[in-house]
Amino acid sequence: MRNEAFDRATLIFSLFDADGSGRLTAGDFELMAERVIDAAADSDAAAKSAMIAAFRKYWATLAAELDSNQDEEIDYDEFIACVLSPERFGETVGEFADALAALGDPDGDGLIERPVFTALMTAIGFETDNINTLFDAFGPDDADRITVATWVSGIKDYYSPDGADIPGDLLVGKQPA
Repeated sequence: MRNEAFDRATLIFSLFDADGSGRLTAGDFELMAERVIDAAADSDAAAKSAMIAAFRKYWATLAAELDSNQDEEIDYDEFIACVLSPERFGETVGEFADALAALGDPDGDGLIERPVFTALMTAIGFETDNINTLFDAFGPDDADRITVATWVSGIKDYYSPDGADIPGDLLVGKQPA
């Protein structure tokens, strides 16, 4: 695993640990889903339901793959082992990416405006400066919008163990080379 991927996964673990316990539980994913849904005021019920389902699948995948002692908790070492394994986690990341991007496009025009992107990413817990830098790296149009496809691809790249010098590195404060 590349150092960049490790740094990205470490950040995600800290964000998903919504209650700050140092372990991930189903409750963390429910809390995170609630925060993201609350930030998506203009999205329809179907998009919100899909996002909730994606967070639940994210947890279910982690629990099924990693919770060998069935204590309903995932620690940091267990998380790192799974989240950057495309063969174990790729489908879940894809579903999550599609659901999050759909929330970002409530009018269904295939474009995500910066304020909506920022609200959703802030709800997840990313730093505002890093969010704005990432949005800029995605190459917004003159109306300050990015495509849904760009964001979905960026989310999937973020979870790639071989990814380096990708826009997602900006979320951990690193500038791509």
